[in-house]
Amino acid sequence: ERARDYLHKTGRFIVIGGIVSPVHDSYGKTGLVSSRHRLTMCQLAVQSSDWIRVDPWECYQDTWQTTCSVLEHHRDLMKRVTGCILSNVNTPSITPVIGQPQNESSQTIYQNNNVSNKATAAKILGKVGESLSRICCVRPPMERFTFVDENANLGTVMRYEEIELRILLLCGSDLLESFCIPGLWNEADMEVIVGEFGIVVVPRDGADPDRIMNHSSILRKYKNNILVVKDDSNHPMSVVSSTKSRLALQHGDGHVVDYLCQPVIDYILKSQLYINASG
Repeated sequence: ERARDYLHKTGRFIVIGGIVSPVHDSYGKTGLVSSRHRLTMCQLAVQSSDWIRVDPWECYQDTWQTTCSVLEHHRDLMKRVTGCILSNVNTPSITPVIGQPQNESSQTIYQNNNVSNKATAAKILGKVGESLSRICCVRPPMERFTFVDENANLGTVMRYEEIELRILLLCGSDLLESFCIPGLWNEADMEVIVGEFGIVVVPRDGADPDRIMNHSSILRKYKNNILVVKDDSNHPMSVVSSTKSRLALQHGDGHVVDYLCQPVIDYILKSQLYINASG
């Protein structure tokens, strides 16, 4: 949510959906609980959100998937759903997201117009924030429309043939720092992640994004594709840590409520996750 607020403030983006994709069980990280539990916890965490959803695709694969392959999956899925070509950050969009109706007079279609029950592109994109944040696997017919979103609430009305759809990887600066560890990431994957998709970075304690980018040739090369979330307040997000959350649970530390919402805490306690035998 903090990242979305920042991207809106730049005036360059309208964030229409957020995807949480828990990693596959075979990732092998110490202390990683079953994806069944992780999916449920993530769903509980975002159940009140109207724009963030949890996607189980990564967990349901036969084996662990790279970050690059997960991004490519969601990009390909959005292509099928919207019937458009998603733009890369390095190339201008050559295919509008939504254009003029074919073989019809030019008539602007608004979100609150009455439309038929047919699953047209206009209907699927009619309420953009809801539609694409709950991406379905139904490909709409390929009609093309001029569309105006009256719910963008950013002070201006946007025509969707004038914008590009992009998928960005959201991470903390600690993950960005891992790009500098030799051999940890496949360099070809890094080129795709940073060069074709782009990254939104939330600064974390002790990990300065500008310093990190200077230590990697690939990050320096695509520096313009890395968006660092900045604001004027000392936001508590910078100290949020999954490791600290697990330790707080193990030690009965009441500060766990600073990191996790109550439905997630209740589920963890009910399922006896992250709690050692003596606790």
